[in-house]
Amino acid sequence: MTVLEERSTKKAAGSPKAPGKGSGWIHDLGLGIRFAVGGGREGWIRTLLTAVGVGLGVALLLIASSVPNLLDNRSDRTAGRAPNFTNHDAPPAPGDNTLVYDNASSEYRGDSVGGWLLRPDGAHPPIPPGVDRIPRPGEMVVSPALKDLLESPEGQLLRERLKFQIIGTIADEGLSDPHDLYMYAGSDTITQKGGGRTAQFGGNRLPEEPMDPVLVILIILICVVLLIPVAIFIATAVRFGGERRDRRLAALRLIGADIRMTRRAAAGESLFGAGVGLLYGALFFLVGRQFVGMVQFWRISAFPSDLAPVPGLAVLILLAVPACAVLVTLFALRSVAIEPLGVVRQGRSRKRRLMWRLPIPAIGVGLLLFSDIAGGNRGPLDVAVVAAGIILILLGMVTLLPWLVESVVAHVRGGPVPWQLAFRRLQLNSTAGTRAVSGITVAVAGGIALQMYFVGINDDFNTTTGQDPKRAQMGVMTESAKGALAERMIKDFRATEGVTGVIGTIDSYVLGAGALDEWGDPEGAPVTYGTCATLRELAHLPGCEDGDVFISHTEGNKDAGWVTKVARPGKQVDLNEWYRDEGSEKLEPQLWTIPKDARTVTPRKDPAGQERHGIFVTPGALDPAKLPSASTTAQIQTDESDPDAQEHVRNTAYLMDPSLRIWTYQMTQRDKQYDSIRTSLFVGATATMILIAASMLVSQIEQLRERRKLLSVLVAFGTRRSTLAWSILWQTAIPVALGTALAVMGGLGLGRVMLHLIDKEITDWLIFLPLAGVGAAMIAIVTLLSLPVLWRLMRPDGLRTE
Repeated sequence: MTVLEERSTKKAAGSPKAPGKGSGWIHDLGLGIRFAVGGGREGWIRTLLTAVGVGLGVALLLIASSVPNLLDNRSDRTAGRAPNFTNHDAPPAPGDNTLVYDNASSEYRGDSVGGWLLRPDGAHPPIPPGVDRIPRPGEMVVSPALKDLLESPEGQLLRERLKFQIIGTIADEGLSDPHDLYMYAGSDTITQKGGGRTAQFGGNRLPEEPMDPVLVILIILICVVLLIPVAIFIATAVRFGGERRDRRLAALRLIGADIRMTRRAAAGESLFGAGVGLLYGALFFLVGRQFVGMVQFWRISAFPSDLAPVPGLAVLILLAVPACAVLVTLFALRSVAIEPLGVVRQGRSRKRRLMWRLPIPAIGVGLLLFSDIAGGNRGPLDVAVVAAGIILILLGMVTLLPWLVESVVAHVRGGPVPWQLAFRRLQLNSTAGTRAVSGITVAVAGGIALQMYFVGINDDFNTTTGQDPKRAQMGVMTESAKGALAERMIKDFRATEGVTGVIGTIDSYVLGAGALDEWGDPEGAPVTYGTCATLRELAHLPGCEDGDVFISHTEGNKDAGWVTKVARPGKQVDLNEWYRDEGSEKLEPQLWTIPKDARTVTPRKDPAGQERHGIFVTPGALDPAKLPSASTTAQIQTDESDPDAQEHVRNTAYLMDPSLRIWTYQMTQRDKQYDSIRTSLFVGATATMILIAASMLVSQIEQLRERRKLLSVLVAFGTRRSTLAWSILWQTAIPVALGTALAVMGGLGLGRVMLHLIDKEITDWLIFLPLAGVGAAMIAIVTLLSLPVLWRLMRPDGLRTE
């Protein structure tokens, strides 16, 4: 009896008898777990690779399952820190527990700086969340991020704007995220007329508007595209070390185990790796979320406490990952004949069939074409049908990829040595090479479909404003300025650094004596006060001198009737009448006669894209002090070569009145829901691409370890290391190139079907080029990172064995 036969006999004699049918699964799974635990150094390395791979995927799934809580927490904190203005029409009476507030938000170098001016009415005003007390006049409390910015050299211009003494910082419960720029400042000059009065903070969450069906489809597409690569990565990770596992199972067959027992033992081994991966994933998640506040993707951040998985989704992940490990292992072993003397897969395998793979994406296309979610049906069933259709199309590409790689490499012969080594390896076993590439295929295909969808719906969610940023880049307005303050506003803006011109107007309203509308109320007309230079920007003037008055209107315009009734040369108008409505200050009539030589002019669009009708008055014709409660608008031209010109304008406005409304002119405006979804896509795509790169690297290292002895043999026979390195590159590049080609075709097809759902046409067939370049970049990165491992394995002493 040989030593091998003696050992096999002892193992068979010492092994437990076949368990009953009910306990067979438990016994065999436990045997596989014993193999994973007691497999020595090689076994633990294999388990570690599997656990790390599964752990990375689980961590990303836990992050994804935390998104609903993250968004809700941010919304709750954002709504809870603002004064309650839902009762703005009937504010509370001044009392010991009320305060007056006014908006003090601004912008600094592209970042929003939020905040409020506060003035208590009594000794016990409401306190904002995260703040100990209301700041006194000249004081402010700020967020930690705003304090850091103000104390840094980059915040010099902002310090000139926020000239308050910092007395403390806002706690986390009063901030939307760790990078939030927010403040509360005390003031003794604000009034309820400019802002409002409240007795509490919070309660401002308004009912959300129903989401557009186009955006619902987009969200489904994003979720599926981002999460399927994660699932593929986990399924790939549980199969690390598959060739060595199959050889161990062959040894198990040698001592008397049947086929079903060996498969269940293999499932137990994968189950252990997945279980350890769950622990690793939870560890990665718990450790990683402690640092989440330190990073910011696309200006989005979160507190560690925000990353809390939804309990139901967390339980689903806990159950689905081990189940996935068992099912994937059993499915993989269906094509492997494990016999006592070896694994048949090492011989010539059966050619992959195409016929069962094609119906998968075809069914997905059929589900999408027959769905009616774009027609307004957005119930759970409709969402599930669209999601199932997208999943089937993407999974169809995953099933087609192995057949495509096998078919292409099967007949390749000749070429340089690295090329031959790479193709021969793929001809012998292309499964390992295509397994990791599946994630790239799905990600690239989904990315192409998403980009096509975004381009297709872009015009629907980006509206043309009609504004002209070439004539003015910024606008400033106040609704509570007196005439004197309005003049000072225009003067100060013209003297501001970086300002090249100001179109400044004082705007009011007058009523005509005896002119009544269809309801019997007095007719009115707007009054625009400005210099000749300003009025030329607002109307086509035949000539202008100080003291001139013009009547601006367009025949056929809805405002033309008001203007022709009220604004007549030689007719009197009341400058105060407009402000003597119920509840307002009672003002005596202040009559002013429109000059008889007032000329009629045609308005032109201002930089905001609006035509102004009414009475145009130059300074010499009317004293602005007679306009008791005029509003002021300044359309400001800045020096575009000065990057801080707009910040200087904001500083001037803030020091004049923090509640001044400031905006920038832009030709297009993007829908907020659409913009939020687009930002979320960029964040999710970044995390998914990082995971795919990690998947390829771990898979590459695992394949190199599997071929350690082969690499050592080639080196021992004099093969150059550079030759082997190039062969590894080609082994990675060929499946990626084929996967990318498949992804381009599949992505274009999926994008076309998705656009068909909303009756849109493809506008750019070359949108796949940037994403195809991502695949090439990943090849280079993974190859470079795997070279140190390759160099360490390519040593002749790797032939040593026990």
